[in-house]
Amino acid sequence: MAIDVAAAYKSPMQRVRVISEAWASANLYCPCCPSRYLQPCSNNRQAIDFSCPQCLADFQLKSCKSAFGKRIVDGAYSAMTKAIMSGGTPNLFALRYMSSDWTVADLTLVPRFAFTLSCLEKRPPLSPKARRAGWIGCNILLSNIPPDARIALVCAGKVVPPSQVRNKLKLLQPLQSLDPIQRGWTLDILKVVRRIGRQQFTLKDIYEYVDDLQKLHPRNQHIHDKIRQQLQILRDMRIINFLGEGRYSLERLQS
Repeated sequence: MAIDVAAAYKSPMQRVRVISEAWASANLYCPCCPSRYLQPCSNNRQAIDFSCPQCLADFQLKSCKSAFGKRIVDGAYSAMTKAIMSGGTPNLFALRYMSSDWTVADLTLVPRFAFTLSCLEKRPPLSPKARRAGWIGCNILLSNIPPDARIALVCAGKVVPPSQVRNKLKLLQPLQSLDPIQRGWTLDILKVVRRIGRQQFTLKDIYEYVDDLQKLHPRNQHIHDKIRQQLQILRDMRIINFLGEGRYSLERLQS
């Protein structure tokens, strides 16, 4: 990463932003199409940092010098909720850098259709004494996004081939055709499948997580029926196979 581009800035936050965006401009490509580069967006485009000149996909870049934990701080809760329900969220690049030598350690893509209400955490409103008193922000709960929807472009300093990145994203493309509520269910069930941690599992294994799913979807009174429905969707996406008699297997394992 070129640190000289931030020579005019004193704020550490501003320096990180300028340095990471300069690196992204020089190195990022579009994972959604064959385009080999992305265009930086003007500062007046809220929450969007880059756009693909070929397929017009939008991207947001968030950088951190430590590993991203269970959550990423985001903007206004109401705005993010509206964006999820309308399908207006940008794709997210989460970049971890090494401040000792300013190198990129990890870069992960979260596709825009992987953001659901289940991965949104409402923060407490700002205090009455704050400049924006009463404002309510949100966190993105990475722990509520299945590993399939967290696609590595750089892992431990090693670049993942673009073809591999695009193939993994293509596997998830059918999710785009689902409405936000349905898509949230599908991703929640896929997350449960990954939590089981075995290539082969049973319907009974999924039922062990009924209470967790009920907390995520408190208005649904037919959790067991919904589980079976979502397993059929994952089968149609060729992510899992039906083996018969309540047994399933993962078609493809996420590396």
